Amino acid sequence: MVKSRNTKVDLTTSATWFRGIATYGKAMVGDRAFEFYNDHNLNDYVQIPWVEVTYVVADVHFHGRYIPRFEIRTRTSGTFIFSTRDNKKTLRAIRQYLPASHLRQALGLWQKLKQRFKS
Repeated sequence: MVKSRNTKVDLTTSATWFRGIATYGKAMVGDRAFEFYNDHNLNDYVQIPWVEVTYVVADVHFHGRYIPRFEIRTRTSGTFIFSTRDNKKTLRAIRQYLPASHLRQALGLWQKLKQRFKS
């Protein structure tokens, strides 16, 4: 059994971890880390401490009405892409533990095209 890093949990919700194939489970936002646990395999989990997180990047569509997924970028472990049942609620819970400078909005289609043509 895996021991949680959190002493206080703010949000627990159904989530999907995208890593080649989709893995379904539960995401927990707590006072010390973001945690994901697989529904079927208890040994398949990820715990991301807040001190490791460099950025949280969210895909935002329709001026913030729809957020399909978000990405957690870490210092040493790379990037993790998640989607929860209510991504807005999850990002609001994450916002309590990270400064506003660490939360970013992903580039839109026109911004990506413009950036590609400039370089």
